[in-house]
Amino acid sequence: MQDKMRSYSSVFSTTSFLRLLRYNDYSFIDSKIERFDSLKVGRSIETYYDYIRYIYNELRKHYRNEYMYKNTFINELLIAAYGVKDTIAINEFRVGNSIADVVLFNGTSKAFEIKTELDSDKRLNGQMADYTKLFKECYIVTHEALVEKYLKEDESFGIIELKEYPRSLKMRTIRSAKENKTIDPEAIIRSIRSHEYKSIVEKYYGELPNVNSYEMFNSCRSLIMEIPNDKLNMLFIEQLKSRKSNTNILSNFYREIRQLGLAMNINAETYQQLFLKLNKPIQI
Repeated sequence: MQDKMRSYSSVFSTTSFLRLLRYNDYSFIDSKIERFDSLKVGRSIETYYDYIRYIYNELRKHYRNEYMYKNTFINELLIAAYGVKDTIAINEFRVGNSIADVVLFNGTSKAFEIKTELDSDKRLNGQMADYTKLFKECYIVTHEALVEKYLKEDESFGIIELKEYPRSLKMRTIRSAKENKTIDPEAIIRSIRSHEYKSIVEKYYGELPNVNSYEMFNSCRSLIMEIPNDKLNMLFIEQLKSRKSNTNILSNFYREIRQLGLAMNINAETYQQLFLKLNKPIQI
């Protein structure tokens, strides 16, 4: 069973979906159908989307990996609770030596670290220490059976549980995160793109330092260190919210592939292409 579930889970990869979009390559799905489910084709399953929906439900019941958590987060919290009108979501954001699974920017900044039933918590302390340098609120997202374990961690971390129901997965906040009072300027400049830290400097000081390209980073770094923390946080959030994002159209995507849509930053035109490809009848 575990081998089958792991095989199913590999379908939800950005690499595979890029091959489908670019080269019309269905082999990553066809191989699973041929191995496990050929008898279902033509009965309950006719299109490639039918099959994706089927394996997604199998994973929901038997193998809740990181993809399932992220996708449920998008469906249950990002779209249904937080709202996407004024929110930018980013999949996998590097901070220090860690990568936050999902981060959100709206009027504040939030980082979410996912700990599934399949994960180890060995790196948690280091991860959360990194996130608190940059984000105003930090959350651990975990299975309902592990909530008590993670409630014993630092009380400043919020806790969100994944709860199982017969036909669905839900998420709810068990403990709200306490707001970090300060953010680390060093963490900011080392976590964002060069044009973003330049923009922060230019917006605050009215101009960029008159130095060559080799000296620009250190000059901007010194100037960012002098910006009052509240103002720097506001400029940081404003800058990240200006990134190109498809957050506001994720609700138009099939529920099962919204995380893929976010990770690939698929626009409306590309999603329409994907929609047509997934609704193609299976022929193997």
